[in-house]
Amino acid sequence: MKNTAFTQFHIELGAKMVPFAGYNMPVEYTGINNEHITVREKLGVFDVSHMGEFWVKGPKALDFVQKVTSNDASVLYDGKVQYSCFPNGKGGIVDDLLVYKIDEETYLLVVNAANIEKDWNWCVEQGKAFGFTEGKELYNASNEICQLAIQGPLALKAMQKIVGQPVEDMEFYTFKKLNIAGIKDAIFSTTGYTGAGGCEVYVANEDGPKLWKAVFEAGKEFGIQPIGLGARDTLRLEMGFCLYGNDISDTTSPIEAGLGWITKFVDHKDFIDKKFLLKQKEEGVTRRLKGFEMIDRGIPRQHYEVVDANGNLIGEVTSGTMSPMMKKGIGMAYLTKEFWKADTEIYIKIRNKKLKAKVVKLPIYKS
Repeated sequence: MKNTAFTQFHIELGAKMVPFAGYNMPVEYTGINNEHITVREKLGVFDVSHMGEFWVKGPKALDFVQKVTSNDASVLYDGKVQYSCFPNGKGGIVDDLLVYKIDEETYLLVVNAANIEKDWNWCVEQGKAFGFTEGKELYNASNEICQLAIQGPLALKAMQKIVGQPVEDMEFYTFKKLNIAGIKDAIFSTTGYTGAGGCEVYVANEDGPKLWKAVFEAGKEFGIQPIGLGARDTLRLEMGFCLYGNDISDTTSPIEAGLGWITKFVDHKDFIDKKFLLKQKEEGVTRRLKGFEMIDRGIPRQHYEVVDANGNLIGEVTSGTMSPMMKKGIGMAYLTKEFWKADTEIYIKIRNKKLKAKVVKLPIYKS
C-alpha cells in the first residue's frame, strides 16, 4: 500500500483510512455530510496525490494527444486545461483525463488513480506509431508528484495569501506555474471535481508537507477543513460528473455517457474510434447516461435496476447517494431512449420495492 506525501497528516488528524487504488487514503474525517457542506459553503482540502501524471514532450506531442484523446487539443493555448477521454478502439473509454498545455511541445496528462498502469501502457503502445520512447517523449511522473485540491467558494481567496501572482480572477480550467509558499514552479490549476470552485496544486513529493502546512494556515480564518474521498464522491455526483468504473468504462462510449461535448469531429483531427463515434452521434444511441432524483424516500446505489411504471427494465443505476445539500436520494443511470426527457418518471428498485424518481438535467444540485 502506497502512502502520499500527506499521509502522516491524515493519520494525525484522525482520518478514517482506507485502501484506494493502491494507496492508503482518507475516506472521511468528521463525517461526509459535514465535509461536503464545508466545501459547498466555505473551502476544504483533498489529498489527490493518487492521481496519475504523464508528460508528453517533443515536436510530435500535439499530434499524439490529438490521436489518443477525443477532444480537440489544437484549440488549447499555453496555460489552458481541457477535459477529455481516451477512446479504446472498441467504442469504449480507456479513461477520462485532463490535458494541460504547457507549451507547443509539452503537455501534461492527468489520469485516474485506479487506471495509471492501464493508461500508461495504452499511451506507450499508441506512442510507438509516433516513434516515442518511454522515459523520453513519454514520461510517467505519477510517483514523483503530489497534489492537493483546495475546493469551495473561498478557496481562491485563501490561496491568494500564499501565491506570488493574482489568482482570484483566473479563468476556469486554466493554470499558472508560480511560487506557492516558497515552492517554485508549482502548477496552480483552476480545476476540480466538486463544482464548488477552487483550485488544484501540483508540487514535487518533497515539497508536499510544506504545501499542506501553508494551505491550512492560509485557510484557517475561512474555516478550512481536510476532506476525504467520501465527500469527494457525493460532491461530484451532485454535479453529475462521471466517475470511471461507475458511470463510464471500457464498455460505455462517450456519446452514450453524454460526453459528446468532449468528442470533437473536426476535419483536422483524426482520433481513435472517430468513425464509430461519429456514426453513433449521427444515428443516435439506444441508451444514455442521465441524472435523476428520488421522489419517494430511498437511497439509490450502483447496479440497482431502473424500471418503468409497469415494472419493465429500462436501465441501471451507475452512481447513487443521499445528497447532503438536497436531503434526498440522487443518482445517474443509463436509460433507454423513451426516458431521457427531464421530469420523466422512472422507478428505482430498492430492496424489491419500486420507488418513484424523476429524470433531471445536470447538474443535479443547482446551487
